[in-house]
Amino acid sequence: MMVDSMSPRRRRLRRGVVILPSAFTLGNLFLGIWAIVNASRGQYFTAGWMIVGAAIMDLLDGRIARFTATGSAFGEELDSLVDAISFGVAPALIAYFAFFSTGGEWSWILAFLYIVAAVFRLARFNIEQAGTAKAAFHGLPSPTAGACLATYYAFTQTPFWAAWLPHVPVVRMAGWLLMLLGVLMVSNVLYPVVPRFGTRTWGGRFAIFLAIVSLVSAFTFPAYFFFPFSILYITYGLVKTVLSGFEERLPARDPLEDEVDDGEADDVRELEYEEMRPKPGLREPMDSGNQ
Repeated sequence: MMVDSMSPRRRRLRRGVVILPSAFTLGNLFLGIWAIVNASRGQYFTAGWMIVGAAIMDLLDGRIARFTATGSAFGEELDSLVDAISFGVAPALIAYFAFFSTGGEWSWILAFLYIVAAVFRLARFNIEQAGTAKAAFHGLPSPTAGACLATYYAFTQTPFWAAWLPHVPVVRMAGWLLMLLGVLMVSNVLYPVVPRFGTRTWGGRFAIFLAIVSLVSAFTFPAYFFFPFSILYITYGLVKTVLSGFEERLPARDPLEDEVDDGEADDVRELEYEEMRPKPGLREPMDSGNQ
């Protein structure tokens, strides 16, 4: 019989470490729901920043799970369900309340299509890339799409928009943005993963520099930072795809298929009909009903 040598204090500490990533995931959910509530009250600025905060929570929960080696299948499923709300439902409702609520009886369809694309994106991610080391994302990540859509309203209220883009139809552009983000989420366009922080490699140093610049810009000029930065990230993936082509961009198999066809035919068992015939002197049992 094995005896648990771990002290009660260490067991409590480990239990707390295991719960930590899920706590950040639930924080992501809290901000997503709060964004929906703010949008329903007409507070679109605050709702947009809530989605940005949810994206930060989503980034931290994965990093913490990997750093503490506490990742689990439960955590992956919980994260996907929360992301469907925070980066699918919430941004779509922000756009609906801000731009389409007075546009007609069926104006909500655009929001619905965006949510469908976000859900498909997350389901495909769970099959193709969840729990694995990623060099790039297949399709636009849902947190980026959600943050882009949620902060669009704030950017349209800036003096820059009023001075340089007054002729752009805000509502129509929101509709095109919804469709573009939805298509990119379910596409095979590759988008780079945020590099890990570190001082040993140039990638790690650049990640630290980018994080510092982003934090300063986000707190100093939030309305001018989040939407243009997300558009820059989206454009980078598209331009890189056009220049390098689509080679190695298709997944190894169709994620909608449950099984992979390995090219081998199933074994066929040959029936010996002679053995199935009743032998002389033996009577067949009567059929007792449908089988």
